[in-house]
Amino acid sequence: MKKVRLTASVAAIMAGSAFASSALADAVNIYSARHYDSDEILYKAFTDETGIDVNVLEGDSDQLMERMQREGIASPADVMLTVDAGRLWRAEEDGLFQSVDSDVLNERIPASMRDPEGLWFGFSQRARVILYNRENFDPSQLESYEDLADPQFAGQVCIRSSNNIYNQSLLASMIEHHGEEGAQEWAQGVVNNMARTPEGGDTDQILGVASGECTLAVANHYYYVRLLHSDDEAERDAARKVGVIFPNQNDRGTHINV
Repeated sequence: MKKVRLTASVAAIMAGSAFASSALADAVNIYSARHYDSDEILYKAFTDETGIDVNVLEGDSDQLMERMQREGIASPADVMLTVDAGRLWRAEEDGLFQSVDSDVLNERIPASMRDPEGLWFGFSQRARVILYNRENFDPSQLESYEDLADPQFAGQVCIRSSNNIYNQSLLASMIEHHGEEGAQEWAQGVVNNMARTPEGGDTDQILGVASGECTLAVANHYYYVRLLHSDDEAERDAARKVGVIFPNQNDRGTHINV
């Protein structure tokens, strides 16, 4: 087991809507930013067991939150599914959630994975890991996120844009541990070491490592796992060229979000 730690930037992926629900007793309305077949299986199992239909509106997290704001008290949303602490914080600030007091949720979900006031509950976690090219990089050279700013890695790092919520939450954890000035110095060091201008999503960063465009990348671990099990043989081959580092094993542990 890799050492991980929840920091102040960590949050969860499920919350109740504060708006008066228009759902009937035989239906529950979900606004979801997730797009996975596994969710459909869960919804069907819920309906089979309870007889309650599940109506799902899918969309981008920020767009769904804007929609809930516009709908106001008339919003039909009962539940919102989204990802990342940063988005949950924004939703809390906008007053989109109401407190849920559930013995089942409190019993099954650890306190570190839910809001103290019951505004959200976490159902899954993801590690923000560092990936490296197996052919030309010795992983013993790098142990921490802080190392990504080391000048020895100039021109070697691929990472998404700073407007990405995953990177914003990672930076929030750096602020928690190093203060604002230390975090800003680290961020500037990472920028100085970039192999290219940020582009694409986490998968693109991993493929950049596999192609040799960069030596190191930052991404959520499940993007790597998904490539390993892709139906596309070329993607599987690319993933096999990449290794994974769980940073900061000698101190606070790898950054985890929910």
